[in-house]
Amino acid sequence: MKKYLKLFLIMLKIGLFTFGGGYAMIALLEYEFVTKRKWINNDEFTDMVAIAESTPGPIAINSATYIGYKMGGVLGSLLCTIAVCIPSFIIIYLISLFFNAFIHIQWVTAAFRGIQICVIFLILSAGIKMLIKIKKTVFNIIVMVATIVCMILMSVFAVDFSSIFYILISGVLGLSIYLIKLLISKKKKGNGNDIS
Repeated sequence: MKKYLKLFLIMLKIGLFTFGGGYAMIALLEYEFVTKRKWINNDEFTDMVAIAESTPGPIAINSATYIGYKMGGVLGSLLCTIAVCIPSFIIIYLISLFFNAFIHIQWVTAAFRGIQICVIFLILSAGIKMLIKIKKTVFNIIVMVATIVCMILMSVFAVDFSSIFYILISGVLGLSIYLIKLLISKKKKGNGNDIS
């Protein structure tokens, strides 16, 4: 029960203090589960983010579900998913009740401007950390540079190209390279057996 309570409270805290959505949450998840508690390693964390991003649903909830399952099975995933959703559900519900009056309060507007800056930093720091830790293979560098160039060009020329397509294309490329390597290794093993 202690483990489940700890998981629930950690995810509740992350859900409460993550402004800016799932991408901003990545830095907090990494700090809590990789750096501070060492429950998962850097490679597994990077894989988790890739899976959470490429599967349906918000990245924050997918990540919470994964970590919960990894640490506590089905019950852990359920608790983590609920815990990460509770704060935003309550806050958005309360805001929706008083939205028109709420948005015109000067200090609320000022607070949102400050939060926007913080969100940019959280997303950028998570991206830079992942960039530093990712394996520097030729394939990874080519895909990363091609994606960055495409995103800049699409933005400059105002072409509407969903980020989902970048993920799908990169996934297909990764799978293709894997299958090619697998075929080559099988072919080499087959040729090695013929020689002996």
